[in-house]
Amino acid sequence: MTQKPKVLVSDKLSETAVQIFRDRGIDVTFEPGLGKDKDRLLEVIGQYDGLAIRSATKVTAKLLEAATNLKVIGRAGIGVDNVEIPAASKKGVIVMNTPFGNSITTAEHAIAMMFAVARQIPEASASTHAGKWEKSKFMGVELTAKTLGVIGAGNIGSIVIERALGLKMKVIAYDPFLSEERADKMGVQKVELDELLGRADFITFHVPLTDKTRNILSAEAIAKLKPGVRIVNCARGGLVDEAALAEALKEGRVAGAAFDVFAEEPATASPLFNLPNVVVTPHLGAATTEAQENVALQVAEQMSDYLLTGAVSNALNMPSVTAEEAKVMGPWVRLSAHLGSFVGQLTDEPIKAINILFDGEVSKMNIDALRASAVAGILKASNPEVNMVSAPVLAEDRGIKCSTTTQEQSGAFDAYIKLTVVTAERERSVAGTVFSDGKPRFIQIKGINIDAEIGEHMVYTTNEDVPGIIGTLGNTMGGSGVNIANFTLGRSEKNGDAIALLYVDEPVSASVIEALQSTGMFGQVRSMTFNMM
Repeated sequence: MTQKPKVLVSDKLSETAVQIFRDRGIDVTFEPGLGKDKDRLLEVIGQYDGLAIRSATKVTAKLLEAATNLKVIGRAGIGVDNVEIPAASKKGVIVMNTPFGNSITTAEHAIAMMFAVARQIPEASASTHAGKWEKSKFMGVELTAKTLGVIGAGNIGSIVIERALGLKMKVIAYDPFLSEERADKMGVQKVELDELLGRADFITFHVPLTDKTRNILSAEAIAKLKPGVRIVNCARGGLVDEAALAEALKEGRVAGAAFDVFAEEPATASPLFNLPNVVVTPHLGAATTEAQENVALQVAEQMSDYLLTGAVSNALNMPSVTAEEAKVMGPWVRLSAHLGSFVGQLTDEPIKAINILFDGEVSKMNIDALRASAVAGILKASNPEVNMVSAPVLAEDRGIKCSTTTQEQSGAFDAYIKLTVVTAERERSVAGTVFSDGKPRFIQIKGINIDAEIGEHMVYTTNEDVPGIIGTLGNTMGGSGVNIANFTLGRSEKNGDAIALLYVDEPVSASVIEALQSTGMFGQVRSMTFNMM
């Protein structure tokens, strides 16, 4: 009987989310305070296939070293600052988040903050609570007909745009990935950053924090702002130079700001604090009952799907694969791994490049996942711990250049994959396809056409096309008690280069390989093993 996958929930998730794991047949341990106990978490993590967290649990390289069975980490929420993703990738652990579960909530908070800073609502509320009636002090501005500059028109940004258009605002957007067609469909004008800074009455940020976006509103950029602008940031701390913005607010060049996120969090001090024209909240963008429930349910479903079906969604270090794709692509993923394993087991020298050709119907599949499987197959020859998650990272670390090409059907097969490995010494290629029975086959090696079934234990030979090869192979194998399940031959031309691929019932010993090599009839003799899972 197959053992149930085990998942640890070490932060606060709803009981409904935990029940999803149980209903899906997952063995789940729910200890919402465990994430804060680093030592105990380190002791128990080795038992689990999955780890579901929020922000309290810190997934460090040290924790990942102890997580010997861990396959997937699920973060209920969009931020993964508490997970060392490079370390997870090297360990072959998928890291998932839930980027869409709190989109509406975060967008609504940005709109609410825009209203708050436009009408000075927090200050007016505090004044009124204090028994004052300072009606003339709190003169605000309308949002109607004002120009909103949206920096980042992705998932959350597009919701803000929709809401702003409903408020009759004029919307301009800066986003390098926003096409003109998409902008037209959204009803927004696409502009460059400098133009947005000079035109917008309100500016709101909806981009992740990266090297390119860090301090996107720098002191230099603040100098380009339209006088009287109001700045809203409910995205990520570090997008704005807080000290430079504070100076602009004090000087009156910026009329107001509303911040939910800060460069340092928890934020106990900031240049923006205690300024009369600034609204601040403690990172509440996702803090609604609906959002917290949504992301918890979503992460439970995503992790269950992966552990039970292999479907990957919203992963940060692995191509996404839907459950439907996983079913269709399963044989092709295995083929990719077998192709990679074949050349990996034959290649002893350092690899410089990996080139993969996808022909016909397979070119329309999720080639990112297929490529990851092929690269993993290659690298497993020298490191059995490699998988589809860690392989691209390790290849990059080794300076291996990976490229892919797709093309329409060009031969007798509806689809095939051809893998070429380049070293300083040579190029080595192998191609394969999947037949209607769902079984992967090798169809070409070294440019020589074959039709070879793939088995767990195989022997590969190269030789000149001369009489006696079949007899020598058969006699040597038979004399050593090795049973041949399938025997495939191929040659480039009569009396030219030839190959043989034998599928045998058990591993072939080194003595058998040496006996074949000693005949002098073979250029290369290799015993090979393939993972048939």
